[in-house]
Amino acid sequence: MEALSVEAIPIGEQWLYEPKWDGFRCLLKRDGRQVDLQSKSGQKLNRYFPEIIAGALTIRATSFVLDGELVVQTGGQFSFDGLLQRIHPAASRVKKLAAETPALFLAFDLLKSKSDLASKPLFKRRPALEDFAARFFSKTNLFRLSPASTKLRDAQRWLAAAGGGSDGVIAKRLDLAYQAGNREGMQKIKRYRSADCVIAGFRYGASRQARRQVVGSLLLGLYDDDGLLHHVGYSSGIKAQNKPALTDKLEAIKQAQSFTGNAPGGPSRWSTKRSSEWQPIKPKFVVEVSYDHFTGGRFRHGTSIMRWRPDKKPRQCTFEQVRQKSGSALLSELRVDGG
Repeated sequence: MEALSVEAIPIGEQWLYEPKWDGFRCLLKRDGRQVDLQSKSGQKLNRYFPEIIAGALTIRATSFVLDGELVVQTGGQFSFDGLLQRIHPAASRVKKLAAETPALFLAFDLLKSKSDLASKPLFKRRPALEDFAARFFSKTNLFRLSPASTKLRDAQRWLAAAGGGSDGVIAKRLDLAYQAGNREGMQKIKRYRSADCVIAGFRYGASRQARRQVVGSLLLGLYDDDGLLHHVGYSSGIKAQNKPALTDKLEAIKQAQSFTGNAPGGPSRWSTKRSSEWQPIKPKFVVEVSYDHFTGGRFRHGTSIMRWRPDKKPRQCTFEQVRQKSGSALLSELRVDGG
């Protein structure tokens, strides 16, 4: 079941609202002693989350299918970086992390229990899930029932509290069956934030057919408390007609070094030759960017430039802007520290 991205929370009696968790979407299927974890892309996740497999086997029901989210809790909030560390080729590493930072399964739909439920409307599936959770989840502290509400004010509260493990709100049609493979029954609303960042470098675009190389993406930086400038992400949404002038502007202030803390181009399993090639520039210009999530010292995804900020000094661009302070209240509804 996929979600359609929309700008505002839909309103009406046909909608059920849920927090949008920042984890790995997962279908958990149990048939007797066989448990399978399947990602949204269809990949099998069993080897990466052995504690969830073991927890599912302690549930007294022996045949069921749950739709939910895999998350990892560290430091009182959910950490996407902690979750990424679990996707590791070494079984010994996975075993160690499973013991130190066990994952949680946040259930928000029940597709099969004693009978098939996927063909039933959500207003019947949700009570069935709540009953299932009340009967079986108390025996394992790795499974949680994700909150849900038909009240708009709850959805607005969850959206305002996004951060530290959640990044928005999901709205689902109560009157529809499980809409596998389409976006007709579910919408997602993300809370976008903004931050002022220093442009400390750029990468040229990949096109080889242009008469000259022009900028393809901007490398963004923030200062820490010690005055070090760290690379925190990029923005590539630059209009084609603006690229030549912007390239001139940035090439005029090229220098040997810009980032004094974490810099781009370091070793990474995702790095390519082109992604490691970048041009340092004098940390002179400031832009305000919009972003959806900040974790592990970086913007999770590419950012969008909202406006240039000539009124801002580069040294005003600090990590204080992106420190998330509101995630714990929402996580407490899951009772993540207890059963």
